[in-house]
Amino acid sequence: MHIPVESYHLPNGLHVVLSEDHTAPIVAVNLWYHVGSANERLDRTGFAHLFEHMLFQGSANVEANEHFELVQRAGGTLNGSTWLDRTNYYETMPSHQLALALWLEADRMGRMLPAMTQQKLDTQRDVVKNERRWSVDNQPYGTWWERLPSLAFPEGHPFNHSLIGSMEHLTDASLDDVAEFFRIYYTPDNAVLTVAGDFERTETVRLIEAYFGPIPRGSGRPPLRDMQLPPTFGTTRKEVVPDAVVLPRLFVACRTPVFGTDAYYAASLAAAVLGLRTGCRLEQSLVRRQRVASQASAFTYDLAKGSDLLVIDATAHPGVTPDQLEAAVLAELEVLAQHGVTEDEVTRARALIETSFTMSLQSAAERADQLSRFATYFGDPSLVNTQVDRYNATTAADVSAFARTFLGPDNRVLLLFVPADEPPAEIAHELEEATA
Repeated sequence: MHIPVESYHLPNGLHVVLSEDHTAPIVAVNLWYHVGSANERLDRTGFAHLFEHMLFQGSANVEANEHFELVQRAGGTLNGSTWLDRTNYYETMPSHQLALALWLEADRMGRMLPAMTQQKLDTQRDVVKNERRWSVDNQPYGTWWERLPSLAFPEGHPFNHSLIGSMEHLTDASLDDVAEFFRIYYTPDNAVLTVAGDFERTETVRLIEAYFGPIPRGSGRPPLRDMQLPPTFGTTRKEVVPDAVVLPRLFVACRTPVFGTDAYYAASLAAAVLGLRTGCRLEQSLVRRQRVASQASAFTYDLAKGSDLLVIDATAHPGVTPDQLEAAVLAELEVLAQHGVTEDEVTRARALIETSFTMSLQSAAERADQLSRFATYFGDPSLVNTQVDRYNATTAADVSAFARTFLGPDNRVLLLFVPADEPPAEIAHELEEATA
C-alpha cells in the first residue's frame, strides 16, 4: 500500500503535509506540536499535559468548550493526547467542514493567549489533578507508567519524570508560567499540520495559507537536557511496590535502540514474538501451559530520542506468588536472549505488524497521525511508505542478534507490584472470590 504524500513549509516554519484520498467523504486534520513532558522544567512538570486541556478552553474568537461544540455540531469528532516528546490535536470531519477544523486549529495556535484567564487555569488544573487521582493514585497498578520510566531513565533525564506531573507543581503553576510555555512551544515552526482524506488540494492550500500564514514563528525552543545514555543498563534493577491489588503484576523493561534505526525493527519484532496476540511466546507458555499468568504482553515505547524501551507486562494467575511470576517471565526472556527466534516466529510477527499497520492507514485519522509522526520525528512524512519494507528487511538472525545484545540480565529493570499486607476490605473480598 502506497500513501500519497505532499509536504511543504510555510514561511513561518509550519510543516504542512497533505495526503489525498477520495474513497470516503471524510477528512482528518492532525496537528502535532514537538513538545511533551521531556521539554518541561523539573520544577514545573505536567505542563505539556495541562496544555492539552487548556487548548480546549477557547481562544480569541472561540469561547471555552466551543471548539468541541462546533466540531460535534458539524458532524465531526476531536480530541488530543500528550506523550513524552509530542502533543497532538485532531479532528475528523465531513469533507465540506474542513475549513472549520483548520480555522479552529489556527485560532488557538495564533490567538490563545488573549483568552487565557486565571479562572480557566484553575479549573483545568483541578481537572488534571482529578485525572491524576483517578488514573494514577487511586487506580490499581496505576503508578506503573511513571514508576517504570523513573527506573529506566536516570534522574534529570528528560524521560525520567511523570508525564502527568506532580500535584505540587500543578499547584505552583502561575498564569505567567503557562503563557511562557505557550509562547515557546505552541508556534508554527514547532508544529506539523497534516490533512488527510477527501479534500480539494488548491482550496486546502489556500485555506492553510490564509489561516496559518499570518501566525509569526517562535523565537526558538530551548534544547532538551542531555538525552545520551549507555546502550544498556549494565545490570538488573528492581523495585517492589506493595499496592491495593489482588494479583502480583510484573513489568520488565530493557533499554533498546530508538525508533527509526535498523535495530529498532529487530526490537519491535522481538516484542511481537514475545507478546503480540495469542500465538506469542508469553501467552502460549505463561498463560496457557504453565498457568502462572492471567495475561502477558510485550511492546516497545517507540521513542525516537535517546533510548527506547522494550517492555514485558505480566499479571499473575490467582494463587501464583510474586516470586513465581518473576521467575517464569525472566525464564522466557532468558530463552529468547540465549537461543534467539525461529524463522516461523518472525514471519508471524511481520504478518501481524504489517496487517495492523496497513489496516490502520485505511482510516483518514490514523493516516494523518502517522504522517505527522514521521514529519515531526524525522522531517519526512513519506517514511510512512517504507515501514513495511523495513520490517521485511529485518531477518530472524537480526532479531536473534538483538536479543543476545539487549535482552540479557545486564539490561533489565523490574517493577513488581505485590498485594499489600492488609488490603482494603473490598480488595480482600475480590481476592477471596478470585482464589475460590
